[in-house]
Amino acid sequence: MPKKKQKQSQVIEIPKPILYIAKFLQAISSSLTIKFAAKLFTTPIRHKLPKRELHMERESVQKSIMVPSINKEIVVYEYGKSDKMVLLVHGWSGRGTQLVKIADELLKMGYMTISFDAPAHGKSKGNYSIMTEFIASILELEKQYGSFEYAIGHSLGGMSVLNAIKQNLNVKKAVTIGAGDIIQDIIDDFIKKLQLKPEYGIKLKDHFEKRFVGKMDDYSAYKAAAEIRIPVLIMHDKEDDDVSVKAAYHIHEHLQGSELVITEGLGHRKILGDDEVIKKITAFISK
Repeated sequence: MPKKKQKQSQVIEIPKPILYIAKFLQAISSSLTIKFAAKLFTTPIRHKLPKRELHMERESVQKSIMVPSINKEIVVYEYGKSDKMVLLVHGWSGRGTQLVKIADELLKMGYMTISFDAPAHGKSKGNYSIMTEFIASILELEKQYGSFEYAIGHSLGGMSVLNAIKQNLNVKKAVTIGAGDIIQDIIDDFIKKLQLKPEYGIKLKDHFEKRFVGKMDDYSAYKAAAEIRIPVLIMHDKEDDDVSVKAAYHIHEHLQGSELVITEGLGHRKILGDDEVIKKITAFISK
């Protein structure tokens, strides 16, 4: 796709006070450092709703739905009215209206979109969340609404969509935008941003596996991709500073019949509102 003239810097930096605390804890206690890092890793940031999303927030029908498998409620957004439904899944620290420009275009095509605030995101209650709760929410929505035509996920939402399909989510096609891939890489990158010693990446992974009883790598996107047999469009920006573009290439290698589109100059979030990106998505699902 054509280059954009300027690179859009959108990296979310960790506040200095948090970095100071992390370094202090690292100096005095490995156990306290891991607990602190785990708390940060599972606590999303709730951002103020941008003006560009207000009309979707106002015009959508919103309801709370219980997800029994995790015993948590999520807020769901029904946008438009049609028998043909598309599931939209936001990323970490996102919200159900974040894919608004994509949703608007889908409405023009005659689709209704279903999106949601994952636990501890947007209007949904809670203070922490993990990817398995995103997946559980997706699968519960399928039970509540019936089959979706397509599923589109951004960042962690893209990883969750692939894992949900692995767990029998029934969709004709899927789209991932800026999706992560290998869980250990994501943890290691988080530890690097916290300016902790690299070995804390393995320690944090071990902490989560003991807490949640399961192998985190089982949820790596490339592993889910290897079991998927439907068409998947993978979109990722070359200058995504939140999730390396290498994730897109690796996922693509493990998918059968996938399509890979690499953009430039859009970063991790502006890619969601880019006209050319949206045209590519609509063309893909219209084939």
